[in-house]
Amino acid sequence: MTNSLRFSKMHGLGNDFMVIDATRDTIELTADEIRFWANRHFGVGFDQLLMVEPASTPGVDFRYRIFNADGSEVQQCGNGARCFARFVYDKGLTDKTEIQVETASGLIVLYITDDGWVRVNMGAPNFLPETLPFDIPVESEQYELEVDGDRFEIGAVSMGNPHAVLRVTDVVSAPVAVLGEKIESHPLFPERVNVGFAERVDDAHIKLRVYERGAAETLACGTGACAAMVVLRRLEEVGDAVTISLPGGDLLVEWDGNPESPVWMTGPAVFVFEGEIKRGVPGRV
Repeated sequence: MTNSLRFSKMHGLGNDFMVIDATRDTIELTADEIRFWANRHFGVGFDQLLMVEPASTPGVDFRYRIFNADGSEVQQCGNGARCFARFVYDKGLTDKTEIQVETASGLIVLYITDDGWVRVNMGAPNFLPETLPFDIPVESEQYELEVDGDRFEIGAVSMGNPHAVLRVTDVVSAPVAVLGEKIESHPLFPERVNVGFAERVDDAHIKLRVYERGAAETLACGTGACAAMVVLRRLEEVGDAVTISLPGGDLLVEWDGNPESPVWMTGPAVFVFEGEIKRGVPGRV
C-alpha cells in the first residue's frame, strides 16, 4: 500500500466528491479511511468518494465505484457521474465525449456537451419494489408509509439506487432532517433508502431537497432529481422535460413516461482543487 494518494476535489451543484484515479494501480480503501477523509474538519470533506478504475467489459471505457461519507459503497450517483466524466476527459484519460462506464448498477453512458456540461443517460427507471428493495407485495404509483404513527404518501423508484419521494407543499419548511432520517432507515427499506422532498411548482419545474442514505441532506442529488421527476411524471403532474431546483442549483431531467425509456439528466461538473493525502487514519496502527 502506498503511503499517500493523489486526489481531486470536485462538485456538481455543491454535491461534492473526492475523486481518485485507480486506472493504473489497484487501490483498496478502508471504511475508516473514507470516513476520516470525508470529515470536513480533519480530512478533505465530501459527500461521496469516487474511484475511477479500468473497465472489466470489452468495449466499455471505465468502471467507477462510489462510497458514501460513512464508508458504505453504493450503486449509483448522478452528480458523481457528471464529475466522473469531466475528470476522465480533463485528465486526458480519454479523448471521447461519449463515455461508456460500468457501475455497480449497470452500464451508463455520459456525454460531454459543447458548453462543458455533462448529459447522462441514467437508464430506465425501475419501479419494482423488490429491486429497491422495498418490502411491499404489490407495485403501485403511490404507497402509504407509517412513521411514528403518522402516515405519508410516497412514490418509490430505483435510479440505480433506491429513492422514496414525498410530495410537499413547501420544500423550505419540509422536515428533511428528522423525517428523512426516519424514512431512510424505515424497516420496509432493509438496505435503507434516499428520501426526496419534492414541491411541484408547475409542469416544468420541481423544487427538491434530498436526504441521502449514508450522507444526510446534500446540496444536490442527481439520482434524486431523476427519481422526483419520474414519480411526478408517472402521476402526470409534470411534462417530459423538467427543471429540478436543488439547494445547490438546477438540473434538467427528461423522461417521456415510457417505462422502457431512459431518463436523461444534464448539469454541470466543476473542479475545486487537487491534493495529496496520507493513507491510514491518524492515531491508528
